[in-house]
Amino acid sequence: MPEYTIVYFNVKGRCEAMRMLMADQGVDWKEEVVTFDTWQQGDLKKEAVFGQLPGFKDGDFTMYQSNAILRHLGRNHDAYGKNPIEASRIDMVNDGVEDLRLKYVRMIYQNYENGKDDYIKALPAELCHFERILANNNEGKGFTVGDQISFADYNLVDLLRNHLVLAPDCLSGFPLLSAYVSRISSRPKLEAFLSSDAHKNRPINGNGKQ
Repeated sequence: MPEYTIVYFNVKGRCEAMRMLMADQGVDWKEEVVTFDTWQQGDLKKEAVFGQLPGFKDGDFTMYQSNAILRHLGRNHDAYGKNPIEASRIDMVNDGVEDLRLKYVRMIYQNYENGKDDYIKALPAELCHFERILANNNEGKGFTVGDQISFADYNLVDLLRNHLVLAPDCLSGFPLLSAYVSRISSRPKLEAFLSSDAHKNRPINGNGKQ
């Protein structure tokens, strides 16, 4: 079995999609929780390739950048499509997830009080892209690409679940996305993780906003 370790703050943040993937694939991992004080000391920041977390250890190999880590896990656990075309489509979907996540993170950390309402109003225009992606793959009955789950699915479902906390009715006009989140979240091993204290007690974001 792989020896995986997440090196990150005590938040869901950019690591919950990784945790969801590993839990669903039946893979164990460890957590090295970094406190803010430890991070401020600077030693760990100097070790990080780009001066930021998360870090991820696969045995003796340590890597950084959350989407690169997701791709690494996707390759390791048959969650990166069945051929190069599917892999490229998965990359495309994941890049779209990243675009939305960046907008979400900027609002959460930089403009929550003044920007939340406008962000929620603009959200349908963002979600419609993912609704269309689902509709174009097996009529929205499965995954974003192909007929097996990919790392992009875990990433998208994690981000959508965060948005359901931010705006509980945000998927009401998107039946395929709503069913998709419920369907993926109900996969037995993933459902067990999502029901665990480890998941439920971990804050979504580092500033307490959600």
